[in-house]
Amino acid sequence: MKKIVLATALSLIFAPALVMAKDNCAQQMIEYKGPVDTTTVASLLQDTKVFGERDVAVEGVLIRQIAHDTFIFSDGNDEIEVELDDGIVLSKPLDNQTRVRLFGEYEGGSEPEIEVKHIQVL
Repeated sequence: MKKIVLATALSLIFAPALVMAKDNCAQQMIEYKGPVDTTTVASLLQDTKVFGERDVAVEGVLIRQIAHDTFIFSDGNDEIEVELDDGIVLSKPLDNQTRVRLFGEYEGGSEPEIEVKHIQVL
């Protein structure tokens, strides 16, 4: 019985520290400034398979917001809807002139979109 009480007490003591350590690790993203293989929006829109999911990187601007976490993205030639992950945190606000590189997962189908996992301001 003492072992159970001791284990429970230790769990309650160390749990907050483990959560904080996990959050600190998640916030430390590598910000690579070198070349990246990017994809054009036009090439994504040609892939209309319903189950056509793939990892992509695109460069351009978020031209307008259509919902809390949903934007229209343009690479300068074509547009696509993008949905930002809840965990994305930026140090400064973006506008429709801010060039960004979006990393995420493209989903084809009748309403193609990119689920954005990371944003890099260029």
